Amino acid sequence: MRKVLIPTKLDKVVAEILGKKGFTVVQNPDLPLADLAAANPDANAIIVRSEKVTPEIMDGLKDLKLVVRAGAGFDNIDIRHARKLGIDVMNTPGANSNAVAEEVVAVILAAYRHIVPADISTRAGKWEKKSFMGRELTGKTIGILGLGNIGRLLIKRLSGFDVTILGFDPVLSSDLAASLGARLCTLEEIFAQSDIISLHIPENDKTRGMINASLLSLMKPGAMLVNCARAGIVDENAIRAAKEEKKIVFCNDVYAKDAEGDKSVADIADIMLPHLGASTKEANFLAAKRAAEQMVAYFEDGVTACVVNKGVPDGLDPDYQTLASVLAGVGAAYLKGAAISRIELSCYGKLHKFAKWMIAPITSAICHEFDAFSGADEAMKCLESRGIQFENRETDETKHYGEAITLDFKVAGGSCSVRGTITEGKIMISRINNFDGIYLQPQGETIFVQYVDAPGVISRIGGLLAGRNINITDIRAPQGIGSTNSLLVAKVNAPVSAELLKQISDSVSAVNSFTFSC
Repeated sequence: MRKVLIPTKLDKVVAEILGKKGFTVVQNPDLPLADLAAANPDANAIIVRSEKVTPEIMDGLKDLKLVVRAGAGFDNIDIRHARKLGIDVMNTPGANSNAVAEEVVAVILAAYRHIVPADISTRAGKWEKKSFMGRELTGKTIGILGLGNIGRLLIKRLSGFDVTILGFDPVLSSDLAASLGARLCTLEEIFAQSDIISLHIPENDKTRGMINASLLSLMKPGAMLVNCARAGIVDENAIRAAKEEKKIVFCNDVYAKDAEGDKSVADIADIMLPHLGASTKEANFLAAKRAAEQMVAYFEDGVTACVVNKGVPDGLDPDYQTLASVLAGVGAAYLKGAAISRIELSCYGKLHKFAKWMIAPITSAICHEFDAFSGADEAMKCLESRGIQFENRETDETKHYGEAITLDFKVAGGSCSVRGTITEGKIMISRINNFDGIYLQPQGETIFVQYVDAPGVISRIGGLLAGRNINITDIRAPQGIGSTNSLLVAKVNAPVSAELLKQISDSVSAVNSFTFSC
């Protein structure tokens, strides 16, 4: 029987659905997740809303397999640590979207018509009608950053106000944006032309602090900025300066921490809400229902469609990521620590669409401090920080390499090219530079010796290995195409020391030699 921890106020439908399927549900919104986890170390799954799922919590739950965020954003969950532990993390995209879209409309109208201060004033017995002269939403230009589920619903909810919609979304085409009712624009165009700007983008390394002084300086005097997305995407000090200079209106529903206490935007926010975007009965019910249904489908049928921290996407055999890492390791070993200036990746066949998933394992193989469980964007930053250019090349499918990977490394005064594939479920190195047809499985200890081809070289190498009681278990020695050099690639049953490798190299006047352990 599987146990699920729910440290939050979710609609009772979640317990009903899971209970009918035989899950043991432990729901306690008054107990911190860390305490709930400590009391239930045998838990298999967690469902949260804004509660933080930390590495410490996951480390303590040895049977944890799944964490579900009942909502869209999942930055409260350490997804990288979860991936390391083999824990899948899901969200429930779209469950809260309508609630947030309606909230945006509500705060816009509340700010335009001074609803909150007018209510307070009138309840106090005052009649300050002249002080609360407002503005109409009809006819305004609205800029929406992020045309995902929430952004698209916001367009629909605003349609009755006869507004002009400008949209920003880097992955959306102009035609699709037009079909939704928005004109795709640059960030600068949106901030310069909009009367109201609503933010619906995630917080990550690319978007953190994105709403900065440069963009805010373009806003019209008295324009409105609404943030119901994530606190970190705005530069609060820049808003503070823009508010003083241009009297912009700022409405906010998100904070660095969802908790009681002073809020850093209290002096600049015209409307502040305690992260109420998803706080509707309807959204709570839908998020709870989807979280439960996704959990059942995951455990009963292996459905992973909403997993956000997949090690690999659907359709990609993870062994190909291992292959990419092995090829990078072999290439780096061939180059003997020379500073790599450029890496060119060629993914053939069906692998081409998965090329970005190869960047992290490649990076971790040549930059050992880089976390292999990081994403492609972080890998690119790591490479750039080391002055390494990276190119994902278009491939020539007329070569009929099948599902294969080629890595080309450039260094000062040299290069190395390595190709590999997977045959009968086994990783194979098929080519190093012009030495083709290797097809050796890199498993255990492997020695590589490049030499000028001559009779007796292989036996000499074998004799030196045997003298150290090292046995060759598999061997290839192709001659380079258009060359007098050959490359011995031999799997051995024990590590080859640096001293023995030098002895082998000297005895055969090796052009290059190195070892590789896999």
